[in-house]
Amino acid sequence: MENNIKKLKVSAIENGTVLDHIPSQQLFKVINILDLTNCPNQVTFGSNLDSKLLGKKAIIKVSDRYFADDEINKIALVAPQAKINIIKNFEVVEKRVISVPAEISGIAKCSNPKCITNHQPVQTRFATVVENGHLKLHCHFCEKMTDSDKLIILAKN
Repeated sequence: MENNIKKLKVSAIENGTVLDHIPSQQLFKVINILDLTNCPNQVTFGSNLDSKLLGKKAIIKVSDRYFADDEINKIALVAPQAKINIIKNFEVVEKRVISVPAEISGIAKCSNPKCITNHQPVQTRFATVVENGHLKLHCHFCEKMTDSDKLIILAKN
């Protein structure tokens, strides 16, 4: 007889935010974008978990922290299919959908080696462009387009 009991691979949190359906290879980029390495709250993550949607996925749980929409939408650059669940008293009280922000600043590096942002202390700034379901970043300074698959996330200071 088959045992149909489901077991949690990552423990539940009482209050906080769960980011689910992150592509496994993008997990640490999401951690960097949200600056979770400097977060004083409990942060739990799992990688290469089975997913019907992605095959393999990652998940991040942050206790007692709720992110602003602009923070969450930045992860759409590397995990556009991620889902956000707001947890209160161990229950999902809200589900949020990620959307790509119209503009991002200080998150990604311009792929143009001659861009001023790669030589001067100038914060990067991009307009986001979606063409045929593919995300590109248009540099405000040099106007170079960077494909999302060539995106380099800047390290937090």
